[in-house]
Amino acid sequence: MALEIRQVQKLAQQLVMTPQLQQAIKLLQLSRIELEELISEELQENPTLEEGPAEEPEGGADTQIQAPDAAAETVEAPLINRELSTADKIGTLDWQDYIDTHSNSIHGSLTAEAGGDEGEGPPSWENTLTKKTSLEDHLIWQLRLSRISEKEENIGFYIIGNLDENGFLAIGLDDICQATDATPEAVEAVVKRIQFFDPVGVAARDLKECLLVQLENLGLSDSLAARIVSDHLPQLESKRFEKLAKELGTSVEDVITASQVISSLEPKPARGFGEEEPRTIIPDVFVEKIGDEYVVFLNDEGMPRLRVSPLYRRLPAQGGEEEERTRQYLQEKVRAATWLIKSIHQRQQTLYRVTQSIFKFQRDFLDHGVSHMHPMVLRDVAEDIEMHESTVSRATANKYVHTPHGLFELKFFFQSGVKSGNGEDVASESVKEKIRSLISAEDSRRPYSDQHIAGLLGQQAIAIARRTVAKYREAMGILPSSKRRQYFRRKPETEKGE
Repeated sequence: MALEIRQVQKLAQQLVMTPQLQQAIKLLQLSRIELEELISEELQENPTLEEGPAEEPEGGADTQIQAPDAAAETVEAPLINRELSTADKIGTLDWQDYIDTHSNSIHGSLTAEAGGDEGEGPPSWENTLTKKTSLEDHLIWQLRLSRISEKEENIGFYIIGNLDENGFLAIGLDDICQATDATPEAVEAVVKRIQFFDPVGVAARDLKECLLVQLENLGLSDSLAARIVSDHLPQLESKRFEKLAKELGTSVEDVITASQVISSLEPKPARGFGEEEPRTIIPDVFVEKIGDEYVVFLNDEGMPRLRVSPLYRRLPAQGGEEEERTRQYLQEKVRAATWLIKSIHQRQQTLYRVTQSIFKFQRDFLDHGVSHMHPMVLRDVAEDIEMHESTVSRATANKYVHTPHGLFELKFFFQSGVKSGNGEDVASESVKEKIRSLISAEDSRRPYSDQHIAGLLGQQAIAIARRTVAKYREAMGILPSSKRRQYFRRKPETEKGE
């Protein structure tokens, strides 16, 4: 068949996303921190966008993101008058009284330390800065205080620099010898010295060596606990105390006592020196109970009040005063600022509607907690507020809500269901909460097996298989019954009657 060029006319449907729609979708799925960063960037890049005054305009406002039309009506004169009135008052101040009353932060902090009155203002930021000590800094500080040679100090620096996140030595002695040009005996001596630094057990090669070092530091290197760690650690992990007592030729009570000593040791010496700082989560929405109803509030605290600058809104209409390119540039920036403000308003409105719909379905959670959650999917909320499921998914992404029962991610409330005996579905998170409650109330000497937990849930009209119980238990980080069992020493006869 010969190739030819033809013009063909056809009718087809195609989805075209405008830049404004793309911006609205992007804003909807941003977290609160990401939204604040985006607004900060836009304020720097767009000269027509500005942050409005912090005071509420007369008549109040529904949100802290001010609409363009409302911003254009903002009166600038009261702000100027307030500034002038403040300037007029400065001339009447008694500066000596002001200095005596409002001392600087450093002077105030020194006065407070000396027992004087605390200053009215906050302390200087130089006096509040702090840095968390890392494991490497803590060990190097101890190494510098040790009476060792320069050669040993260099070996110690290399060892400390090659510890993993748990505090274990991540490389072999041969690598250390090659890097520091030292003998194996010299390297082993420095490793042994560092292992008795604080925290004790650091720089160990494995868990067994870490525990043995800590027992040696306690003077228990020849104890039963050291023998168990050295030769019977797998049996200890599975809590086969009867088998351990038989192999060691001792009583079960002695094995239990030794296991309690071992359990008091630290298997990860670097645990207290984690590099990750705790992450503070600021909720996007608050749900509070007022009377008999729950009210949804958007958290707008700290969000800037955006508006289009009245100056730039007027400039494009002044023909002949600016070049055509400048007018087009300003018009484009005004449109971009207007669309940004409208998109943020739309984001807040969508988030409010989605949250309100979620708790219409999860009212029992607000009343009674996690154990009374209902199964819910994105389609339930989407049909309720007449939006697409993808919009609901974006609106709940990276968003958090503060409820009477704590802080939760919005996606937490979308749960799959488990069939109950009465034909109704129960949320999977509700089943997990029931499993957690059963395990917390069990006898630690005879913990429930997964099969027994499944039977107890069946008595509560929740039909669930043993393997499902095991899956939920592992997801919650709960050990199996064989490892949850606790052994206690038998009380003396004199204590039984108490």
